[in-house]
Amino acid sequence: MTENKNSLTYADAGVDIDAGNALVERIKPAAKSTKRPGVMDGLGGFGAMFDLKAAGFSDPVLVSATDGVGTKLRIAIDTGHVDTVGIDLVAMCVNDLVCQGAVPLFFLDYFATGKLDIDSAARVIEGIAEGCRQANTALVGGETAEMPGMYDGDDFDLAGFAVGAMERGATLPRDVADGDVLIGLPSSGVHSNGYSLVRKIVENSGLGWDDDCPFGDGALSKHLLEPTKIYIRPTVAALNTGKLKALAHITGGGLTENLPRALPEGLGAEIDLNSWQRLPIFNWLITQAGLDQTEALKTFNCGIGMIAIASAADAQSIIDALQSEGIEPLQIGRVLSGSGVTYTGSLT
Repeated sequence: MTENKNSLTYADAGVDIDAGNALVERIKPAAKSTKRPGVMDGLGGFGAMFDLKAAGFSDPVLVSATDGVGTKLRIAIDTGHVDTVGIDLVAMCVNDLVCQGAVPLFFLDYFATGKLDIDSAARVIEGIAEGCRQANTALVGGETAEMPGMYDGDDFDLAGFAVGAMERGATLPRDVADGDVLIGLPSSGVHSNGYSLVRKIVENSGLGWDDDCPFGDGALSKHLLEPTKIYIRPTVAALNTGKLKALAHITGGGLTENLPRALPEGLGAEIDLNSWQRLPIFNWLITQAGLDQTEALKTFNCGIGMIAIASAADAQSIIDALQSEGIEPLQIGRVLSGSGVTYTGSLT
């Protein structure tokens, strides 16, 4: 029998199945650390099972959300600081999902790269597990795709998928009315939106990612990679009061575009921009880019990452519930007749 000297293997084509298996083994402890009631098995199957009754639901409606991290990944890849982008990935999904009134239950990720670096990939997925722990959400599975020719060098991309549930009839928003109070939940920084502009601002400034930060201690990249705040524990506490009317996650489109998504037709909102203190990162970005206030408010969260809506009579109950989970909320405005968002005060 003649040996085929032209034979090729999958490894010859650039795909290392052994590396993929090694990664799965390495991340199993991280995934296990996120287990919560309802999870029925571990990693390794063709799918993941979840028992809604074991999670405490009697007549559940499922809610799903999917998202990515955007070009914030470019900074993480270029600096090698990839440990926290997984938190961003979880945050962008679960913070959206809770705005429907659902409690996040489980999460799956998709990690795609040209050549699998086990250490780098594990750091990313361990960050995803940390985000899941913060959100009390189980990491039940995912997909690691090694695709030579699709991604250059150390480049990779991430997508996340969250599934939650609520009892039938508990959907948000509900019963929002003229005179209701807007309660702002502070952001941790830029979160994961507006980074194409952020990267352009930094490029024009002449600074490098690891140069000293002009508005804080340490490297500029440390502040730009501050992970997105996960609001699940405080917002679920607010949901459990039965008095929460709506939530709005402030993502792409800023305050101007996202708050109206939580308001019924015929109602708008007024926000007092002097009711909270901006983080220095926003002052620097806005000044450096010469952004006018209108553009800034529809690009960045400007310091408010989530807005809760409650009646004036119930606002303190919601504030107390949020505070019980470590958030320091602020009354930032009110719902009123009309449409869109109007502002008083100033960002500067």
